[in-house]
Amino acid sequence: MSRSPDSVPLQETGQGVAYGLIAYVMWGCFPLFFALFQGVPALEVLIHRVIWSCAFLAVLVTLLGRWSPIRRGLAEPRRLGRVLGCALLIALNWGLFIYSVETRHVLQASLGYFMTPLVNVALGFLVLHERMARLQGVAVALAVMAIAIQLVMLGELPWISLALAFSFGTYGLLRKQVPLDGLSGLFVETLLLLPLSLMALGWLAQADLSHFLQEGNTPFLLIASGVITALPLLAFAGAARRLRLATLGFLMYLNPTIQFVIALLVFHEPLAPAKLATFVLIWIGLALYSWSAWHAHARHSAARAASAQASSR
Repeated sequence: MSRSPDSVPLQETGQGVAYGLIAYVMWGCFPLFFALFQGVPALEVLIHRVIWSCAFLAVLVTLLGRWSPIRRGLAEPRRLGRVLGCALLIALNWGLFIYSVETRHVLQASLGYFMTPLVNVALGFLVLHERMARLQGVAVALAVMAIAIQLVMLGELPWISLALAFSFGTYGLLRKQVPLDGLSGLFVETLLLLPLSLMALGWLAQADLSHFLQEGNTPFLLIASGVITALPLLAFAGAARRLRLATLGFLMYLNPTIQFVIALLVFHEPLAPAKLATFVLIWIGLALYSWSAWHAHARHSAARAASAQASSR
């Protein structure tokens, strides 16, 4: 029987933090990896990422003996529609991220992942009719204001940021309705995308547009894209088993923070005052959101402890 993250020993909590740091630091450093694909279109990188992720995950699932939940998931056609929706959304998210690195819009990608928790709150309110706390409402309003500032002062909509945030937020919304763990779920998602990816790869090869067999490191990098997709997911699974959701939520901000630093210091992307104002508003919104989440968790824990104490009398 699995234990609640609240009841794990201190040593396991330390291990959980280490796993969480590994996962989010790896995700944060993804721009450095995908920047290595010089001259390879984002769509082709995405195709290979799906194919090699599926192959590597199949090996992992076999080694870990995790085929049972996958077989159960594939045996329920009613739920496969949601899994296919998840697969299309994660493919869109991956493709947009690779494109953002290829075109040196990593600041927009960072902003998108900073916005994701606020998009999750908004989607929960609009789609699931969940109650939105006052501070969460203020945080979402600040995010809307931040986007409006970019639109008015720069005359452009940060469409990459919005598309990344909404695709990943909607993915999370659908993913909650699929009874598969992270590893099994991602394998089934890539498995559903595999036929289309193989057909696209065949078309590229036939049209002599494929970069897979060219000289240099490109073939190895394309294969490695599947491996690095799965590794942080495994670390995240280890963290999720050992940590409270609130702790994971705070660690989550490492990913876009590292991307923000990489965009400025490695890719030397310009940060105009209007863009900086956008980030500042989003950061204030995230601070309010985090405070609200922490306060709600503290109240829930206190109420649960009081209930347990009363029932023990």
